[in-house]
Amino acid sequence: MYKIRVILDTKEDVLRTILVEDSINLERLHFIIAEAFGFEGQEIASFYKADDEWNQGEEIPLFNMEETTTSIAMQNCLLTETLPLENDKLIYVYDFLNMWTFYVDVVEILKEQKENLPQVILSVGKIPEEAPEKEFVADKLDDDTDDDEFDIFDDFDFNEY
Repeated sequence: MYKIRVILDTKEDVLRTILVEDSINLERLHFIIAEAFGFEGQEIASFYKADDEWNQGEEIPLFNMEETTTSIAMQNCLLTETLPLENDKLIYVYDFLNMWTFYVDVVEILKEQKENLPQVILSVGKIPEEAPEKEFVADKLDDDTDDDEFDIFDDFDFNEY
């Protein structure tokens, strides 16, 4: 059994601590988290592996969008394989139009099993009416390009094509 803390990325404290069976896949976890925060779970979502500093890593999408059957998707990722250790982390993005972003952290892995799982054992805060705005800031790149190197294209008449 896993004790998982899920924190909404917002200014106010909004979190849920959830007990789940260790045998579930990430698709089931997606629906559990969505329900715990009052969503229906009908929107596109993805998990992203994260390191201890919450740096976003490999995407685990809700659906396999590739033509190969070996591609990664929530349905074929077991919780015990994806988050095998306490303090393992995922970033969960729900509804790509609104970008609800959550931090998922394994608080504890328990040997005991409980009935009636999943269970929300701690609920703090209410989810806001609208998703918090995300500000995407890219690192500034050094401007080492020499504008003169593109001068050779000035003589081309691109309208001919």
